[in-house]
Amino acid sequence: MVVTCLPSPPPERRLALVPVAIEKLVKLSHVVRLPAGYGGPLHLSDADLERAGAEVVAADAAASSADVVLVVSPPSPKDLEGLKRGATVVGFLDPFFSLPTVRALAEGGFRALCVELMPRTTYAQKMDALSSQASLAGYAAVLAAAERIDKVLPMMSTPAGTIAPARVFVLGVGVAGLQAIATAKRLGARVDAYDTRPVVAEQVRSLGARFVEFDLGGEQGQTAQGYAQALTDEQLARQREQMAKVVAQSDIVITTAQVFGRAAPRLLSAAAIAGMKPGSVVVDLAASTGGNVEGTVAGEEVVTDEGVRLMGLHPLPAAVARDASLMYAANLVHLIAHAWTDDALKSTDDEIVDGVLLIDEGAVRHDAVRARLEADR
Repeated sequence: MVVTCLPSPPPERRLALVPVAIEKLVKLSHVVRLPAGYGGPLHLSDADLERAGAEVVAADAAASSADVVLVVSPPSPKDLEGLKRGATVVGFLDPFFSLPTVRALAEGGFRALCVELMPRTTYAQKMDALSSQASLAGYAAVLAAAERIDKVLPMMSTPAGTIAPARVFVLGVGVAGLQAIATAKRLGARVDAYDTRPVVAEQVRSLGARFVEFDLGGEQGQTAQGYAQALTDEQLARQREQMAKVVAQSDIVITTAQVFGRAAPRLLSAAAIAGMKPGSVVVDLAASTGGNVEGTVAGEEVVTDEGVRLMGLHPLPAAVARDASLMYAANLVHLIAHAWTDDALKSTDDEIVDGVLLIDEGAVRHDAVRARLEADR
């Protein structure tokens, strides 16, 4: 089986394959054929890739001969034009927000494995690219905020007096939120955290942070897949009101709330942000899907009239692209090793294949994505 990768446009710097992953695929008897210059974003030369066992060829030759095409970000319809008909595209496809790509994949006769649809099971953890990248996003968010805020994070006792620790408030305690909490604590900050799922309170406390509780009324919890359950409009209004008080006391706020397939919930209004001290920093990890914070602009930094910096940087894992690529490539190699037998994709009787197989033989298999696609016609 011939495996290749499609490069992603800037600011994306992550690669779908790195030398250690190439070596593993070659050991599995696959041919890795990469376009010349593919390793450039990580300063990997063509010779580095060849030493790992890859064949480095012209971009059109790599694309047209591949059975499996790995991607970091959704390919454009134009990117798909040079691929072999029937090839399988694997990676982040953002199916609800990349409808032209989904339509082009289906109409072009391609098969597509969408890693965002990976089942949330113990066995699937080694293939769970969404979680591996979210963890790095949480880490990078804290470092980005620490670089831009106008104070130190840890408490410091000096001859000139004692400096109080920075206060960090993390909204959303999923994979990204937990890593943000852990990173902020390691840097010496005082950390508060909130999530609509009371079950995560113990995880927050185990990291040395304080779990903030709000009275929202009604049912709160998580879905069967472990994600936060969507709140009602009334609950969101009560949440925003109580949250503004904690936000006003914080030097750094990191928001991580996202609901797969939907626009990110709006958690912080402009009024709540205006209550923060000048020089404070807000990092919105949901900026690419609409943002948790009013005023956030995806891919940009905005300073409000009150002097609060809103960061909508995306994709944040690209800030630590070397390790992000290492983890993502490992996820993909594990998926290929599991999903293919004798160069043939397993049937949908397999739980993993059934979960991630978004498009097969021209048909979009995911009901919600198919409905969105039909509504977009």
